[in-house]
Amino acid sequence: MSTAEQQPESTTGSTTGSTAAGTAGTTSDALLGPADIRELAAVLGVRPTKQKGQNFVIDANTVRRIVRTAEVRPDDVVVEVGPGLGSLTLALLEAADRVTAVEIDDVLAAALPATIEARMPQRKDRFALVHSDAMLVEELPGPAPTALVANLPYNVAVPVLLTMLDRFPSIERTLVMVQAEVADRLAAKPGNKVYGVPSVKANWYADVKRAGSIGRNVFWPAPNVDSGLVSLVRRSEPIKTSATKAEVFAVVDAAFAQRRKTLRAALSGWAGSAAGAEQALVAAGVSPQARGESLTVEEFAAIAEHKPAAQRPAL
Repeated sequence: MSTAEQQPESTTGSTTGSTAAGTAGTTSDALLGPADIRELAAVLGVRPTKQKGQNFVIDANTVRRIVRTAEVRPDDVVVEVGPGLGSLTLALLEAADRVTAVEIDDVLAAALPATIEARMPQRKDRFALVHSDAMLVEELPGPAPTALVANLPYNVAVPVLLTMLDRFPSIERTLVMVQAEVADRLAAKPGNKVYGVPSVKANWYADVKRAGSIGRNVFWPAPNVDSGLVSLVRRSEPIKTSATKAEVFAVVDAAFAQRRKTLRAALSGWAGSAAGAEQALVAAGVSPQARGESLTVEEFAAIAEHKPAAQRPAL
């Protein structure tokens, strides 16, 4: 499913000019405003639908806030997933050294370079487009990205985020706008009732925190849910463990597949038996009666290190 199709981007201040992608006289005028978004969408035949989760941000301050909260610096190489009509792309180009946008939608991908050239021609050589599904992208043109900024749809937000962090370890800072519920899950800490798989896996890569809330009235059309900003700063040192990421994530998935059960029961399939699960838990210093929602990512890693030998894949 398209990341770009779901919840295309954000906008900024109103512009002057005869067309939605018309040439602007100053940098601030280059940004797309509410009327520009609607006009450009009409020209392209793009009609936001709830089925596709399309909600365009039409508030100037919201987009500027996203760029500011992302702490985009003049030397940053930013990758943006799902640029939509390009309003956030333009704002990022103002602040960063380079921006690479990953867009799956054929119509939006075809239109974006023209919008950049028309509205910010002095920065067009600092922009690159990758016409692809973000889940399939394994390399990006130009210098390695240092930051990820994106407006992600709720139904693909977590896999896209984790995939990008995994494939591009040069990404130091990330700011994503997602449905508020997803933001809460990503930033949740152990013991929180919404702490789960997204929380643990995101924390494997980065220190995660909520970075603000976004109301519904800044979108066109207005969605039925609020949105939230999530900041992720990559760990300066990876989790210290002899287990691989895949091994740790297998424990996490098993623990939360039956989250109301004790870990002794929830991990019985992973360990081959309840007794095997208990053995691994005790060896890791974790109570067999604990539940996944109480464990840190480091504790999941410790459990993974003690998987019963009979359950380890043959070399």
